[in-house]
Amino acid sequence: MSAPAAGGPTPPRHRPGSTRHQTGLAGLALLAAATALVAACGSTSSPSTGSVAAATAPVVKVAMVTVNGTSEQVLTTSSGDTLYYPTKDSATSVTCTGTCASTWPPLLLASGQPTAASSLPDALSVVSGGNGRQVEYDGHPLYRYAGDSGPDQSNGEGIDDESIDGVWFVATPTMTSSSGSSASATPSAASVPAGY
Repeated sequence: MSAPAAGGPTPPRHRPGSTRHQTGLAGLALLAAATALVAACGSTSSPSTGSVAAATAPVVKVAMVTVNGTSEQVLTTSSGDTLYYPTKDSATSVTCTGTCASTWPPLLLASGQPTAASSLPDALSVVSGGNGRQVEYDGHPLYRYAGDSGPDQSNGEGIDDESIDGVWFVATPTMTSSSGSSASATPSAASVPAGY
């Protein structure tokens, strides 16, 4: 490339401090901010975002669990823990809170409506009470039992503490086999967690 003739016009050069350069940087900053905002808010057109998946993930499943020596269909959490209900709770009243809820952790749902992994004959719903938004089935608030060390256990079946929260039964899809006929005798003190 030949040098410009002496005294001739100098071709324009891009200078870092020029207005064009500053405008370009501002545009890039605006684009980066918009991208970050879209990423933080998520896309409304995608059904697979984390918040949507969390709200629609099944919170209740049906599994075969041995209850009093007999294999029964029972309701479980999504991770397989057996669900229970006490006789003193009702569709509108939760009695097991505080210390009781340490032994019988309630099945809670932060938002939305509970769903099941398979069709159930009765409805899942939510009751707001002393534990928060608690999942209930057929009008029975649902709990896990601290004495179950994992899935496929039903150590809480038939525990009788009538003075505090009633008799506890495993929750079943029909709620008939666990409404009293399958209740066992009061378990020994060894099967009840300390402090209960």
